[in-house]
Amino acid sequence: MPSRNATYEPYRTAPEARSAQARGPEQQQQDRFRPDIEGLRAVAVLLVVANHAGLGLVHGGYVGVDVFFVISGFLITLHLFRELQRTGRIGFGAFYGRRIVRLLPASTVVVIATVAAAWTWMSPVQAKAVVFDALSAAAYGINVRLAVLGTDYLSAELEPSPLQHFWSLAVEEQFYFIWPLLLIVAATRRANRRSAAIALTLLGVVSFAVCVWQTGHSQPWAYFGIQARAWELAAGALVALAAERLAKARGTAALTWLGLAGIVAAAVMFDETTRFPGMAALLPVAGAVLVIAGGCAKSPRGAVALLKTPPMQAIGKLSYSWYLWHWPALMLAPHIAGGELNVWAKAAVAVGSLIPAWLSLKLVENRVRFNPVFKRRPRRGLGLGAMLTALACGAAAIFLGLPNEVRGEGTAQDTAQALAQQNAVNDAAAEARQLEEARKRLLELIAAAETTKAMPQNLTPPVTAATGDRPQGSKDCLASLDETSIKPALAQGCDKHGDPQGKTTMVLFGDSHTEQWFDAVDAVAKRNHQKLVVLTKSGCTPADAYTIKVNARRAFTECATWREEAFAKIKELKPALVLMSTRTYGDPPVDKAGAVTVGKAEADTAWSQALIRSAKRVQQLGARPVIMQDTPDPRGTSVPDCVAAHPAAVQQCALKVATAIYATRKTANEDAATKAGFTVIDPTPWFCTDTVCPVIIGNALVYRDGSHVTTSYIKLLTPLLQAELKG
Repeated sequence: MPSRNATYEPYRTAPEARSAQARGPEQQQQDRFRPDIEGLRAVAVLLVVANHAGLGLVHGGYVGVDVFFVISGFLITLHLFRELQRTGRIGFGAFYGRRIVRLLPASTVVVIATVAAAWTWMSPVQAKAVVFDALSAAAYGINVRLAVLGTDYLSAELEPSPLQHFWSLAVEEQFYFIWPLLLIVAATRRANRRSAAIALTLLGVVSFAVCVWQTGHSQPWAYFGIQARAWELAAGALVALAAERLAKARGTAALTWLGLAGIVAAAVMFDETTRFPGMAALLPVAGAVLVIAGGCAKSPRGAVALLKTPPMQAIGKLSYSWYLWHWPALMLAPHIAGGELNVWAKAAVAVGSLIPAWLSLKLVENRVRFNPVFKRRPRRGLGLGAMLTALACGAAAIFLGLPNEVRGEGTAQDTAQALAQQNAVNDAAAEARQLEEARKRLLELIAAAETTKAMPQNLTPPVTAATGDRPQGSKDCLASLDETSIKPALAQGCDKHGDPQGKTTMVLFGDSHTEQWFDAVDAVAKRNHQKLVVLTKSGCTPADAYTIKVNARRAFTECATWREEAFAKIKELKPALVLMSTRTYGDPPVDKAGAVTVGKAEADTAWSQALIRSAKRVQQLGARPVIMQDTPDPRGTSVPDCVAAHPAAVQQCALKVATAIYATRKTANEDAATKAGFTVIDPTPWFCTDTVCPVIIGNALVYRDGSHVTTSYIKLLTPLLQAELKG
């Protein structure tokens, strides 16, 4: 979401324009100042900041980013093409040097300041992630990192990074690398507008097609990727190529007002449910194009009348700096304040971030940008860029080298030792007694955990390593959100777990809340001399229903396709048992078109019926279906982050049964399964008392994120699961 990312050349500030009057007609023309563009920047940054602050009137304020992209495409192309006309070539060294001098000094300060603040106020787990974001931001590749994280279901609920907004700078820098090279090839030394326009149009059409397609299939890549955003910069670039003709056009004033209205309408009408960017992005992009194109004629009756007002000019001048500072301020403020902020507090933080923005503009941006050393020889900016990049990366490396531990108090009882069988036995009655003793000890540990305040020193796993405490043996068996086939997983040996020589087969079938049980199920299969086949997919319930795909805002059709292949494999395997589990979805099921089919009041019944349909289908294929109820749900709140933030008061992180257990869904599943004669396993007693689900039981950390249980704790439950599966 950039602001003044593009250089202000050839549209410089008014004082610069006046000082350029003695340089001749051509230079004067190049130094013209466009107050409408300065004001349009103000509109864009106001929309973005208001949206981030949570102001309800502009739920779609994120379209300000699209406006910035159009502005940048226009300015950068106007500058490059005029240079090509004037000299017959493009000075790549000087061009990139100017970009660096314009952008890197302020962004480097923000990156380092944000990492330092995150290390001071965020949990060690979060702070470490911010450091890696800083490295990506310094290399202008954070958009790729965010796209990858966005398509990873297990990362979908992570708190946004304080450096997430650098994705738009990365998109622009990537475009700046591509476009000058393409322009010099397309336009040739004769500065052929027509060939340049053709190249731009082809680039834009292909990029727009990719944008529309990816928005429906993998929205994070459409949102963050250069391939799906290049058309927006290309739209502005096409206006630049037509600028001379547009300057002579008449009746453009109305177009500027229409364009401004389109931008505002998009900000008001769109919200988080809008499938964006996709086709929806046409409205703000077209609006920005109309404002800039219409403004080429400089009609005083156009939108410039509003955009040139002093407040808009002042905000426009600060737009890049404000954009850089407002998002880290909003993301870090709750950690500093010790809790979530209401909308008014967020608005105050956003406005308050104008102070570091102004200081950044005066003390960093302008002092470097207008320094004679770089003005006379822009190529020197390349050296500055290397130094600043090294500085940002070096600072990040220093923070990574600092101690990143959360110190506990005292030593808790070893949960694994407490639940372990005391002696190996072959007698069924003795084994049953040992199991009952283990169950009793677990209940005692859970009851004691209800009053535990301090994180123990011997916590397993440590909070700083919790996110990686997930099944390793099945890491290739959890299909991605976009996968539609079970074949890649089977090729990785996901049908060869348990006892490969076993005479019977067990299947683990479901989503990531099913896959989290892998280590316990694998141990049971080995003990029972059964083969284990793992058929799991991120976010894909085994229930016979459509959900909304994560980060796509449409029906999860990939899940339905994958699920059919899974059923076909179950038919082929003829397993003795299929263990099914699923995350408890809060929203009702949808149809293939993504439309909700039942009201929220009927959602529990609809989901339980869908789950039973799948269980009956498994039964018809000759297997015994066993339904595992969902584990307690932290509902997106990262437990390791919470514990790291409150090591002396971990009870603040405990889950309340009333919200962690979806009681009505649980009851609906139980009733439907019992009526159908299916076995149901309820793991709730292994996690909770009647009122609380502690996040630390003994010395065991129970959750690895805001949704899943740690593999370390799952392993401890193996004997209990073994007993339940015998039924």
